[in-house]
Amino acid sequence: MAPFSRFRSAARAGTFLVTAEVMPPKGGDPSHMIAMAEALHPWVHAVNITDGSRAVLRMSSLAAATLLLQRGIEPVWQVACRDRNRIALQGELMGAHALGIRNVLALTGDPVKAGDFPEARGVFDWESVRLLEAAKRLNEGRDAADRPLDDGSTDLFVGAAIDPQSKSWSGLQSRFDRKLAAGAQFFQSQLISDFDRLDKFMIQIAAGCDRPVLAGIFLLKSAKNAEFINRNVPGVEIPQHIIDRLAAAADPLREGMTIAAEQVALARQICQGVHMMAVRREDLIPEILQMAGLEPIAPALPALSLTASPRP
Repeated sequence: MAPFSRFRSAARAGTFLVTAEVMPPKGGDPSHMIAMAEALHPWVHAVNITDGSRAVLRMSSLAAATLLLQRGIEPVWQVACRDRNRIALQGELMGAHALGIRNVLALTGDPVKAGDFPEARGVFDWESVRLLEAAKRLNEGRDAADRPLDDGSTDLFVGAAIDPQSKSWSGLQSRFDRKLAAGAQFFQSQLISDFDRLDKFMIQIAAGCDRPVLAGIFLLKSAKNAEFINRNVPGVEIPQHIIDRLAAAADPLREGMTIAAEQVALARQICQGVHMMAVRREDLIPEILQMAGLEPIAPALPALSLTASPRP
């Protein structure tokens, strides 16, 4: 019997979805990651595990997702094409299914030169659309070369990333249509700062697709943090009025939480979910969701000996 997925069930029921992101550790001790995920568990339908985000070395995302699943926390396993060829990608998809992981976010991956091993060789044998197509075939019991799987099909609920703030509207339309045709079951957006643009995307491109779109909500910790993102994250432009608001605040972090809560409330009027990002302050996400008028969706997990405090 397939494991129950509250994320897939909620997505298909039209429920407003909430996911949040945690990073695997840089090292062999997963206690901080698990503690952050445990705090998020009552508030989210699933916890996303990043896969070498910004091409920075971290523990295997598949191993990290498995650790959360063992703790009773439903993961969304992010998998990037950057570091694996088509053999490895299909093998890991089958392995994820065997481990009980069902939710997958298919990504092309950030350029190697952006990370902490710029001399490494990127693979990029496939990009995200080809990965989506391969996952769809595996679910149908065949590999990417259309050969039958001798030992059973997979049952993966695979999503894709989108950027409603892309400068090329025709390019955005084309990528969305291709990912939809390739089998994407949900869409998770990049950081959203222009909600008029998101609304236009939902009306002109995503309307009628019958797939949930989750708006990316990022906790800005200060004006300096917002300016750093504008300089270093392609395709993202934090408006100057937001930066000014953070700069003028007596407590910039608290102001950033208020802004994020306001954005969650806006997203509730536009799309079917939010994806929360609060790098190194994942512990603040439950309060942000509460400020936005959301309530817990599950009881807290029983306490274990694993503990971790917020990192500076």
